[in-house]
Amino acid sequence: MPSQRVDPALPAAVLWDMDGTLLDSEKLWDIPLYEFAERLGFTLAAETRTAMIGSNVPTTMALLFAQAGIEPSADDIREAVGWIDARMADLFATDLRFRPGAPEALRAVRAAGLPTALVTSTERPLTEIALDVIGREFFDVTVTGDEVDGRNKPLPDPYLKAARLLGVDPAECVAVEDSPTGTAAAVAAGCVTVVVPCEVDVPGGERRVLRESLIGFDADALRALVPATR
Repeated sequence: MPSQRVDPALPAAVLWDMDGTLLDSEKLWDIPLYEFAERLGFTLAAETRTAMIGSNVPTTMALLFAQAGIEPSADDIREAVGWIDARMADLFATDLRFRPGAPEALRAVRAAGLPTALVTSTERPLTEIALDVIGREFFDVTVTGDEVDGRNKPLPDPYLKAARLLGVDPAECVAVEDSPTGTAAAVAAGCVTVVVPCEVDVPGGERRVLRESLIGFDADALRALVPATR
């Protein structure tokens, strides 16, 4: 059953990405990724790291081992994921920081009474740690990278699932993203996508609205986006 829109002048829902959008966490991911590359005997190339931004665990592992020139076994991948996740858990628990304007934007959207979802490629265990920092009260549902049957961003499935769980039409939603990968997923799902680039530039295009930051992202900013969701 679709949720009843609280205000026709507002979008049906706001769907938030996490890493690089709400949290300045891509820099934290650098730490274990570069460290694990060193364990494998090479230095992670900047272009390989850039290709990982906004992606999911399988893609990241494929890129990592490909640069190492290693054909990994299932055990190799499990060991790498376990090591990186353990390192990230420590960093998430101690060093997470918001991107500019993110806390205020979350509060403003919540105050407007809109349904909201967190839609992240990060897997559930690390997302749970991050939610302790962000605030669980800001989201009605959360969709993580290990909950979409391997159909991760840039495929639209994570955003389609979030809209389905909220009972709204994705074409009437606003997604908030920072990366080309995440933006492609949200646009493919039909969402109007507010893009606040973090580590890499995101080109403009249909159903994309670029912003320099989340400062001032409030109900008035959302009302300005509503014609694009019709």
